[in-house]
Amino acid sequence: MIKSKNPRDIINEIKWRGLSLEDCEIVYLHRGAPGDRKVVRATEVEKIEGGFMLIGGTMIPFHRILEIRFKGETVFERRRA
Repeated sequence: MIKSKNPRDIINEIKWRGLSLEDCEIVYLHRGAPGDRKVVRATEVEKIEGGFMLIGGTMIPFHRILEIRFKGETVFERRRA
C-alpha cells in the first residue's frame, strides 16, 4: 500500500520502494487534450524536481496532477474546489 499523500512523494515512494513504475498511471491537466486530461505511465517521468516533473522534455507542475493510480487503485485524487 502507498503511504505518501502528495503526488511528488507518491511517485518517489513507488520508485524508492522498487515497485513497478509500469503499474503507476498519472492523470494530469493538459489543456487541448481530449477532456483536458492526459494519462501517462510513471515510466515516462524523466526527472522529478521540487515543484514539477519532466515528461517528454516538458515540465509538468505537480499542481496539475489530478489523479494517480497504482495497479488500478486510486492512490491520489485532487479535490475539486
